[in-house]
Amino acid sequence: MISQETREIVVNGLWKQNPGIVQLLGLCPLLAISNTVVNSLSLGLATTLVMATASGSVALVRNVIPHEIRIPAFVLIIAALVTVVQLAMNAWMHPLYLVLGVFIPLITTNCIVLARVEAFASKRSTAHSILDATMMGLGLTGVLVLLGGLREAIGKGTLFSGIDLALGPVAKDWVIPLAHDYGGFLIAVLPPGAFIGLGLLIALYNRLRVTPA
Repeated sequence: MISQETREIVVNGLWKQNPGIVQLLGLCPLLAISNTVVNSLSLGLATTLVMATASGSVALVRNVIPHEIRIPAFVLIIAALVTVVQLAMNAWMHPLYLVLGVFIPLITTNCIVLARVEAFASKRSTAHSILDATMMGLGLTGVLVLLGGLREAIGKGTLFSGIDLALGPVAKDWVIPLAHDYGGFLIAVLPPGAFIGLGLLIALYNRLRVTPA
């Protein structure tokens, strides 16, 4: 049976304290790379993997890291894990790695990752720390994918554009056209479209959280 604490961690990460639309953390990659579903999902999963492994690592060694140097130590752990992810993507998904560019190494300084390590993993058990980071990462990934899908659909009239960058030429025909002869709406895939789309998602979230009297 799932404990109350575990249930709260899951609900907080995915909904109540969602980092993308509630805490508004990590807005730089959220707004910059969310122009397609593939880019959004790829960066979201990479961030989730780093968050989960970093939180688990910090929870394991939290009692041996002096309090005075905890932040530099946490950043060092995160940077090492980001380097592993970066090298793996460069080796196995090089075209996608080139598209995501600087936003992969910037996971190191993503405030979401460091915030969960400092606020949760440095004080809690390893299992709960990994679960918390995973749920927070998946919550962010969900927002990224929704925003990326919204921007791609309006801006390009497709879904899964660029999926061949991640899965190879065999996936090139997996792109879903939503409308024939659609010229696109340029602002949706430009930075202003990201701000507008995120604002709409935040408004929708706030509307759904309103409890009827």
